[in-house]
Amino acid sequence: QVQLVESGGGLVQAGGSLRLSCAASGRTFTRYTMAWFRQAPGKERENVAAIRWSGGSTYYADSVKGRFAISRDVAKNTMYLQMNSLIPEDTAVYYCAADPFGGSWSIPASYTTWGQGTQVTVTS
Repeated sequence: QVQLVESGGGLVQAGGSLRLSCAASGRTFTRYTMAWFRQAPGKERENVAAIRWSGGSTYYADSVKGRFAISRDVAKNTMYLQMNSLIPEDTAVYYCAADPFGGSWSIPASYTTWGQGTQVTVTS
């Protein structure tokens, strides 16, 4: 059974940086797509970034391109989201997710396993 555990959220001023981590366990993730989503109060869950575990191809939402970077450490089974130049609109609960079937990276329904989420709050 796949398990995902996020860490690294917190409170930061606008312009600051945070790095989120997602520790994955339970399977070999070679064929997986792993992703970060976020959900702000009163809003739908939205995609942030995704990475193909094998090969490392990456995908980003337009709203974070140039500011966020997704990466993974295959040996540690851990995915990261480096967030720079944070703005208040980035405030949300951030979730990592795993897709074993290679579906559309931006659609939440493609992902079968989710972490518990970590809060990111950006103050102005």
